[in-house]
Amino acid sequence: MASTFALVDCDNFYVSCERLFDPSLREAPVAILSNNDGCIIARSAEVKALGVPTGGPYFKYERLLARHGTRVFSSNYALYGDMSQRVMQVLRQAAPEVEVYSIDEAFLHLADTRAPVDQARQIRRTVRRWTGIPTSIGLGPTKTLAKIATRFAKRHPEVEGVFDLTHRRDVDALLGLVHVGDVWGIGPQYTKRLLARGIETARQLRDARDAWVKKHLTIVGLRTVYELRGVSCLPLDQVRPAKKGITCSRSFGEPVVVLAGLKEAVAAYVTRVAEKLRAQTSIAATLCVFITTKPFGKGPHYHNSYTVTLPEPSAYTPALIRYAHRCLEKIYRPGYRYKKAGVILTGIQPAATHQGHLFVQADHPGNRALMEAVDAVNKRWGRGTVFFAAAGTQQPWPMRQQQHSKRYTTRWDEVPEVRA
Repeated sequence: MASTFALVDCDNFYVSCERLFDPSLREAPVAILSNNDGCIIARSAEVKALGVPTGGPYFKYERLLARHGTRVFSSNYALYGDMSQRVMQVLRQAAPEVEVYSIDEAFLHLADTRAPVDQARQIRRTVRRWTGIPTSIGLGPTKTLAKIATRFAKRHPEVEGVFDLTHRRDVDALLGLVHVGDVWGIGPQYTKRLLARGIETARQLRDARDAWVKKHLTIVGLRTVYELRGVSCLPLDQVRPAKKGITCSRSFGEPVVVLAGLKEAVAAYVTRVAEKLRAQTSIAATLCVFITTKPFGKGPHYHNSYTVTLPEPSAYTPALIRYAHRCLEKIYRPGYRYKKAGVILTGIQPAATHQGHLFVQADHPGNRALMEAVDAVNKRWGRGTVFFAAAGTQQPWPMRQQQHSKRYTTRWDEVPEVRA
């Protein structure tokens, strides 16, 4: 029997995480804001019905949201990340093969099952019971069709959260309802090219000539076409590839004007990218630091960056902070109100297979042991439990998050209280 792909998509994931720990939000309109409370990045169904778009500036819709009693929250990534891990752990117990696609999506391989819809419904019930997060599940003979099936699962309440495209006779009609730009793997540039050709739906794309698709959309686009035809070309990727570049950048809650403040912020960002680097057991050969003022409004305006190649690739935070500060000193100019800074690591390679430099000493074993200890403490007790003094103690520059909910699952002092 042919295998079935399932895409499990958490419904309004950020909103669902907030609602899970605050029952008063269950029927209320809810909106989640981006870093610095700038844009709306997640909306409940009630907010979507108001016509508020994803990515819309908060200041533009603030009065409308307030008029309808919308509960607005700053993004709480500690909570969302932890709840995502819990959902994925449940899915790994439910299926032998799982590909974590994003923070709120995962592909599953339901191999040799006689009742994939029943199995999907059982998975959906288990995730809801064990984590409290509602999900929608799309089934299909390929990952691309499973992705499309999830769209119908969300839009048709009568299917109770599970939509199967594997054995339906009306697949042609359903694909005719999907805009070509909504097909997984078809980006904006491909969409323009397809629309110019008169290809407007997933069905028309599926029926396009192979030669034309390969010429204008390359072999990647041709794989998508085959997937729409039910020919599986994209297997599950159960091991995430290591990142080739790691970035941490933030807009400041208040402009920073002095070098010392920028150094603290850059040190904090280096700490974060170094944690991610070590988490994938990698080292980096190149480090870039950038700073910028507001691009618009009253001046003066300034932005610049500086990149340095390390004498020896490293994941040792103190060394990376030292080089980052040197980069910052190269580009800092007094007299500006800096609004954002960032750190980028590139030249990333596996630490285990790196060939050392003959004349440059690599990180001392004691450095690796120190970083392992710091990472273990912060993983156990929460990020920032142990930090580097270079990142400062007062930190007047962090992002503005005036409507932040508690980190219910990752901080002992913010664990939910239950009163009988």
